[in-house]
Amino acid sequence: MSDMIETLKAWIDSVTYEELLRKWRFAPSGDPMFQGKLGKYYKDKMAQRRDEIPHEEQVRASKNIG
Repeated sequence: MSDMIETLKAWIDSVTYEELLRKWRFAPSGDPMFQGKLGKYYKDKMAQRRDEIPHEEQVRASKNIG
């Protein structure tokens, strides 16, 4: 199980804010990616990525996703 969590963390670390936001918006209810420690890791990483880009880029990413 921890190998899978480490693989998921590696994916989270490797993708853009837009990709994280897309997953966040369209994942089915109860997706294990957003539960427990992995969910906190995801939320924290997404917030970090958001804070690293200008507001205009955040808006653009959101509009791209729909």
